[in-house]
Amino acid sequence: MPDPQLPSAVFAMNPVHLPELLPPHLMARLGELVRIDSTLVVQDFTDPAAQAALAEAEVLITGWGCPHIGAEALAAAPRLRTVLHAAGSVRSLVGEEVWQRGLTVSSAVQANAMPVAEYTLAAILLVGKDAFGLRERFQSERVYPAPTDYAGIGNLGRRVGIIGASRVGRRVLELLRPFDLSVSLYDPYVDKTEAASLGAVPMSLEELLRTSDIVSLHAPDIPQTYRMLDRDRLALIKDGGVLINTSRGALIDPEALTDELVGGRISAVLDVTEPEPLPAESPLYRLPNVFLTPHIAGSLGNELERLGRTVVDELTRLASGLQLAHEVRRADLVISA
Repeated sequence: MPDPQLPSAVFAMNPVHLPELLPPHLMARLGELVRIDSTLVVQDFTDPAAQAALAEAEVLITGWGCPHIGAEALAAAPRLRTVLHAAGSVRSLVGEEVWQRGLTVSSAVQANAMPVAEYTLAAILLVGKDAFGLRERFQSERVYPAPTDYAGIGNLGRRVGIIGASRVGRRVLELLRPFDLSVSLYDPYVDKTEAASLGAVPMSLEELLRTSDIVSLHAPDIPQTYRMLDRDRLALIKDGGVLINTSRGALIDPEALTDELVGGRISAVLDVTEPEPLPAESPLYRLPNVFLTPHIAGSLGNELERLGRTVVDELTRLASGLQLAHEVRRADLVISA
């Protein structure tokens, strides 16, 4: 029997994710920290079974597919004091009422940043070798290019521009350090000293776009960044440059990007788009200068366990009277996703 002295918790997410987020060894750890029914995974806060569980819940463990947590949900959960999100951003998840009531909120955004950064690193290194372009050519011609065709290919001194020192951006900068690359950074909240500590040269957005061989986008999706790469800024990317986007499609003007890519002046590695997914008739599916993936950079498969581990670790901290390691505050959402 669960210890009646333990706090009561409830899952709220798409139940398909639960087994990967919390495999048996993590579910066992969770059961030592809270009283929770692993067979109840809430997708509708108005469901009678959900309402009965929420009436006692002190902790809500959320994930992808969790309903919006607003006034109605909070009214059903008078004892709720903590929301632990086993995923990334909580921007669209928690309503203003959560902050007004003084609930503590934690997110696994740091853990989710790791696979995104790994995907980005792989893309940068493959782009530097023109792996995607040469693969297209090899498939059609079925012969090795001549040595002269490799001119300009390689990662020695390749200029990489990082837009946004977000959690993902910082992890990318860390991963790039062992390589012989020239790295620049645009982030309006990072000064020269901090940029140097991150291993990058600070630049204005326009200068970064003009001087980088590869531009990788890691800014948060907030009102200030909407369409930050508009038609004029996309035009600044040098001929033959490559744009990588693992952030959000809304940060780029989709029509302007499509025009640039259809024209063949630049190339792109796109894990996110706007809209998402693209309509079936989009030319981006067929362009040889576009490497398009279905939003796979973030945590998938066995990587979800890292997110579940974050939640269990946060509960362990709460049980020990410690502050959450990954607490999200209302003020953070002004400049972060």
